[in-house]
Amino acid sequence: MPPKIIVITGPTASGKTWLAVELARRYNGEVVSADSMQIYRRMDIGTAKPTAEEMGGIPHHMIDVADPEEDFSVARYVDMAAAAVDGILSRGRLPILAGGTGLYIDSLLSGRTFAAFDEASPLRAELEGRYAREGGEALLRELARSDPETAARLHPNDGKRIVRALEVWLTTGKTITRHNEETRAAPPRYAPLTLNLDFQRREDMWARIDRRVDRMMEAGLLEEVRALLDSGVPEKCTAMQAIGYKEMVPVVSGDMAASDAAAQVKLRSRQYAKRQRTWFRRNSSARPLLWGPESNFADVLQRSTAYLEEIGIS
Repeated sequence: MPPKIIVITGPTASGKTWLAVELARRYNGEVVSADSMQIYRRMDIGTAKPTAEEMGGIPHHMIDVADPEEDFSVARYVDMAAAAVDGILSRGRLPILAGGTGLYIDSLLSGRTFAAFDEASPLRAELEGRYAREGGEALLRELARSDPETAARLHPNDGKRIVRALEVWLTTGKTITRHNEETRAAPPRYAPLTLNLDFQRREDMWARIDRRVDRMMEAGLLEEVRALLDSGVPEKCTAMQAIGYKEMVPVVSGDMAASDAAAQVKLRSRQYAKRQRTWFRRNSSARPLLWGPESNFADVLQRSTAYLEEIGIS
């Protein structure tokens, strides 16, 4: 049987970090973040990265593991997070995976593997150069000779996936279709005990998101974005597309008022939360924990521990 781990999911601003810390205290655990933006150093306010006080002395992993200039892939997250989880297990402690990036969570739990590649490899550069010179149609015809199924699924304008499929074939001798089939057939890496934090009414979720954005602005989100840009972080890099950062860039350049940008952050955070709720609600095995209009922390913690103890966590 794969080892058991606690997983805490839910939309933004639903209290995942708080619950993870409380359960880690109770069950001798350590927290592994599953947030695609908290991985970046120097991006603290806009990612709602937990402070030392909020961590409460509990070890946290997968926070501040990359620079904002880097592109951080799902594959890299899975490799690093799996090492963190396995390290926690080897110490006889309980891993608690907490975050709102569903793709990261699902990929880690499933045992999904990714064909190794190096973004700076000569092969990647060669294929990207050929795509630019010869076009997608030519490379798709080449891909069709080794992997007709993938080639039929891709559009000539989808250069990233065309290059990736050719790269996997030329590097491993396996088609990306076969690689994905083998991955789906693999047994799960971990047995998740999932708690899904959510809200009874979306209006309560919106109100909590709005309050969080207001606190971010008061804490210096605009100054954090300005400092990142001044240090040379490109405004078009992946990290700077995060909600809260992209919206502040026009304020730094003098093209937008801070209040208007904050309103955009609230709107896009609400839209993101809606997508998160849809993703996490697909998991019928998760135990839902719903916040009411008032945040009854004691009740949520009691229901969490009752469920975990019912299924053998002590």
